[in-house]
Amino acid sequence: MAEAPTDQAAQTPDLPYEQARDELISVVQRLEVGGTTLEESLALWERGEVLAGICQQWLDGARSRLAAAAGQDAESDDT
Repeated sequence: MAEAPTDQAAQTPDLPYEQARDELISVVQRLEVGGTTLEESLALWERGEVLAGICQQWLDGARSRLAAAAGQDAESDDT
């Protein structure tokens, strides 16, 4: 069951990084403040996991693109 957030994140790659990050910040703030029921807290936690997965996908993709660009630069320097 712990794999569900990853599966959901993979299904929502079109959510922009900034939107996912901002919503994640909001979720964390709501959890920190408290005052929610256990069910609400669990739902917030699960949404946070999904959002964190989306953000991680974006960051991994950016890292891959940078690595590919750096590799292309290194190849052009060798020639």
